[in-house]
Amino acid sequence: MNPQAEHKTSSLAALGLRAKGGRDATITGLSVDSRDVKEGTLFFALPGTKVHGADVIQYALRMGAAAILTDAQGAQIAAKELADSSAALIIAEDPRGALALTASLWFGAHPETMIAVTGTNGKTSVSTFARQIWIEMELAAVNLGTTGVEGAWTYPLKHTTPEPITLHRTLAQAKSHGITHVAMEASSHGLDQRRLDGVVLAAAGFTNFTQDHLDYHKTFEAYFDAKMGLFTRLLPEDGVAVINIDDSKGPEVVQIAESRGLETITVGRHPDARLKLTGQRFDSTGQEILFDWQRGSHSARLNLIGGFQADNVLLAAALVIAAGGDPEEAFDTLPYLTTVRGRMQHAATRRNGGSVFVDYAHTPDAVATALMAMRPHVMGKLIAIVGAGGDRDTGKRPLMGQAAVQNADMVFVTDDNPRSEDPRVIRAAVMAGALENAAGKSVIEVGDRAEAILRGIDALGPGDALLIAGKGHESGQIIGDDVLPFDDVEQASVAVGALDGDL
Repeated sequence: MNPQAEHKTSSLAALGLRAKGGRDATITGLSVDSRDVKEGTLFFALPGTKVHGADVIQYALRMGAAAILTDAQGAQIAAKELADSSAALIIAEDPRGALALTASLWFGAHPETMIAVTGTNGKTSVSTFARQIWIEMELAAVNLGTTGVEGAWTYPLKHTTPEPITLHRTLAQAKSHGITHVAMEASSHGLDQRRLDGVVLAAAGFTNFTQDHLDYHKTFEAYFDAKMGLFTRLLPEDGVAVINIDDSKGPEVVQIAESRGLETITVGRHPDARLKLTGQRFDSTGQEILFDWQRGSHSARLNLIGGFQADNVLLAAALVIAAGGDPEEAFDTLPYLTTVRGRMQHAATRRNGGSVFVDYAHTPDAVATALMAMRPHVMGKLIAIVGAGGDRDTGKRPLMGQAAVQNADMVFVTDDNPRSEDPRVIRAAVMAGALENAAGKSVIEVGDRAEAILRGIDALGPGDALLIAGKGHESGQIIGDDVLPFDDVEQASVAVGALDGDL
C-alpha cells in the first residue's frame, strides 16, 4: 500500500477534472467498484461490454461518493439519482482514459524508467528477460504482467494489464520500494480499455501478431489496432519503438512508428535489422547465437530451449538499450538469463533421457512456433499435449489441433480451462483439426489432463521430448465456476516419478 496516496485528499481541479456547473469536491479516494466506495470517493461509472457502471451509481452515492465520473450515457441512466444528490458530476467523452490519467495523478510518481511490450506471443518472456538484464546490470528492476510483479520486489496481480487504479497504485508502491526500472506487458484488452494511459514510457516493443482474442475484438483489424495504441497513443514522441521486423506485421508497425517521427530499433534476421541475428547453433540444453549491433559482431550462449527465445532475448536487450542501457553491458548479461516460468520450462527428465517441457502456448501460431523451435534440440520423436480454453475464440480450436499434428510426431488432445463449456465439445473441435491433418500420425483424445500428461510421458523414449502446451505458469484449472489446483510442471514431475519408480 502507498500510504501517502491512500490517505491523501485532493480537489477535482487538482486532478485535472471539471465537474458539471463548475462544482468542486474534496476527493479522498478513487474506485471503479461501488462496494469499495467510502465517504469522499470519486466513483468511475464506466461503460462495459454487458452492463453500464451507471447502474450502480445509486449505491456509490449511498456510500458517500463525493463525485461521479461517467459518460453521457451513464449520466442519462442515473439522471434521477444524480439530480437528487449533492455529488459533483463529471461527464467525460472517454471515461476510461480519464480514469487512467486521474489514477496516474492521484498515486503520483512512477519508477523513472519504464518500458512496455505488446504482441500476441512473447510479452511475458521479453519483459522478464528485460528485467533480468537490468538486474544483472545491478539496477533495481521488476517485470509486471501475466506472472504478477517479479524481480527486486514482488506483488500478485490478477490481470496481465491491471485496471488503472491497481496499475498506478502498484507502480507507486514499486517506486516506494526503491524500484527504478519496470518492464510491462501491454495486452490488447489493456490497451483497448486505456488501462496504460498515464504511464510514461521510455520505449515500447512489438513481438508478433497472430490469431487470438477474437471473442473480444471480433476482427483482426480491431485486434491489431488495439495493440498499435501502444505506438500511436502511449509512446511519447521522444520514446523509442523496438520492433520484430521478421514478423509479417513488423514493417507495418515500423511505418506506424516512423509516421509519428519515433526512433525505431528493428530486431530480427532481416538484412536491414539494426540488431540482427546472424547465426544459431542448437544443443540439448540451449543454443549459441551470433548477432550484429552497430557494425560490431557479438556471440552469446543462451541456456534456453527454442530458437524463438533468441528473438525474445534480443528484443529485450534492444528495449534495455532503447531505455538508456549500455549495449555492451546488456549483451554481457545474456548467458545468465533463465527460463521464464511456464515458457519452454524444463519440467522433468525420465531415467531413459526423455525430456518434458511446459509452455504457455495457447494460440495456433504459438503451438507451431514452440514445436518447431524444439525440433532442433530433439534427437528422437516430439510429442505434444494440446487443448483449448472454453468461453474463448472458438475459431482457433481446430487450428490448435492442426498446428500440433503438423509439427509433432504424436499428439494428445486434452482439456485446458473448459470454464462454462462442455469440455467434450471443445476437444471435438481440436480433434477435428488434428485428424484432418494427421497424415497417419497418432492423435489420441484424453479428457483428463493429468492422465494425458501421464500417458504422454509414458510414451517418451531415449532422445524424445514432450511439450505440454496451453497453461504454462498457471496453478489452477478452471472448470465451471471452480478453479481446481493444477500445475503442469508439478504433474509432469509426479508422473515421471511414478513411471520411473521414484515415488
